[in-house]
Amino acid sequence: MKEIETRILDIDVDFIRKTILQAGGQKVKEENQVNKIFDYPDRRLLRKKGYARIRIVEDLLNKKEFCYMTTKKMISQEKYKIMEENEVLVDNGPMAENIFYSLGLELVQTIKKYRESYKYKNSLVEIDINDKNFCPFPYIEIETEKEDELIEIVKLLGYKMSDTSSKSIFQILKERGITPKL
Repeated sequence: MKEIETRILDIDVDFIRKTILQAGGQKVKEENQVNKIFDYPDRRLLRKKGYARIRIVEDLLNKKEFCYMTTKKMISQEKYKIMEENEVLVDNGPMAENIFYSLGLELVQTIKKYRESYKYKNSLVEIDINDKNFCPFPYIEIETEKEDELIEIVKLLGYKMSDTSSKSIFQILKERGITPKL
């Protein structure tokens, strides 16, 4: 699957929630996540802005726990971040990690975050609040397959396209001089 993605940083979380709900968006996720990022010892995936990930999700809406095994690969980062994503729900997180280990990957870092997701038309607006030791500011990710819908959502939330970024959170943290404490 290919997705178009952009970020808006330093958001007012309550304003975003209120605005997206008033526009007809529906809350579809509220979760705590543990994201385990894997790569080869030479960091070839991360150097190409990709990675392998195990995501453990505590679904707060449905009182369930899930685990996903994912690979991501950067396709483009010009106007928007466009990623190829391959993801599967797995029923055994430790075994999924062992598959990555058996392929020669190693655990690079573990990132904890709280995420709320809102569905608006065919897009997702995701509010991310990371562990402060990793990223000290909240932001949203807008994910869609349709550029016109992305532009509509940015305007709906009171922003301009110039307020968005196609950069990864790691690039943004580096630009701001923030070194995550892991």
